Amino acid sequence: MGFTNGSTRRLKNLTDRGEMRMSLRKALLAATVLALPMAAQAQPVTGLYVGAGAGLNFRQDASDSGIKVRSEDVGAAVVGSIGWGFGNGLRAEVEGNYRDNSVDNWTVNGVRAGSAGYLRTYGVMGNVLYDFNLPGLPIVPYLGVGAGYAWSEIHNGRFNRGTSSYRVDDSEGQFAYQGIAGIGYNLGAMVPGLTLTAEYRFLGTLEPSLSVTRTAGPARVDVPGSFKPDNFNHSVLLGLRYAFNAPRPAPVAVAAPVPQEPAVARTYLVFFDWDRADLTDRARQIIAEAAGAARRVQSTRIEVAGHADRSGTPQYNQRLSERRAQTVAAELVRQGVSRNEIAITAFGESRPLVPTADGVREPQNRRVEIVLR
Repeated sequence: MGFTNGSTRRLKNLTDRGEMRMSLRKALLAATVLALPMAAQAQPVTGLYVGAGAGLNFRQDASDSGIKVRSEDVGAAVVGSIGWGFGNGLRAEVEGNYRDNSVDNWTVNGVRAGSAGYLRTYGVMGNVLYDFNLPGLPIVPYLGVGAGYAWSEIHNGRFNRGTSSYRVDDSEGQFAYQGIAGIGYNLGAMVPGLTLTAEYRFLGTLEPSLSVTRTAGPARVDVPGSFKPDNFNHSVLLGLRYAFNAPRPAPVAVAAPVPQEPAVARTYLVFFDWDRADLTDRARQIIAEAAGAARRVQSTRIEVAGHADRSGTPQYNQRLSERRAQTVAAELVRQGVSRNEIAITAFGESRPLVPTADGVREPQNRRVEIVLR
């Protein structure tokens, strides 16, 4: 039996509508992906990270037993670290460091006696730091303290006293301590997990005992066989830190309305930061647009559905999606929508927009869908 002209037209209409719905779904997903921000917000460091920095070091004058060594020249400082972020701003790390300054002059009992040698400090430190994450900003100030063990070395230091010559070429390890103040700038929009850092560090050690060796001339009573110089360092460093478990940048809250068709629902998407249920300014704008559209088209039903990604337990994500849906519904009411018109549901992690493995933080799955029918 052949198709009549009417049957053919009805079949074509059904096919066109199916293709239109499929195209709309693709457009909705594409609009969401294209809405990712160009500059990622800073996120708390979670899990393993590595860092390195290099810069300038100034070492304070050091004196003991009448011998004073001064280093007015700015030297070099490098540090490298491996650490763990706990996801709440707190970090712990192990650091290796090296500082090098040249000797500007030696004095013995106030009399200039030479200008040769190098002052070096190198060691291992354990640091505890706290990041002050600022919501919505890519910068993170941080403070830290550290303790460890460092070697203080004077290499090829030489000075004269009268007709006698002396050499200091010795090192000794001592307890070391430091304070850290810095700021990080999130480069996650280019490389997820990468942060540019700028730091000031003060590092000191207990006084080492360094040998003073006479190399020529008679012994002098005003030059001791050893001295214990102070070791205080001020460093300014630029560096990079890479976190291996950094989430991808969260998308900006975006509305993705379906083209106005009488038989097709109108949908808005509101995105949330990881483990958050509060609204950004952009999210409030999207909800205001949905509320305005509901009044214009006189929707018979407004569906508000909360969702979460798979980075937590299913039970926790269910509660989190409920809080997100309640927050959006409350904002719709504040925008003039009657509470009786709103149907609230929560799906937890069961209906992802982007399928992922368990434990993955996926920004597009942290959402609330507003559907006007």
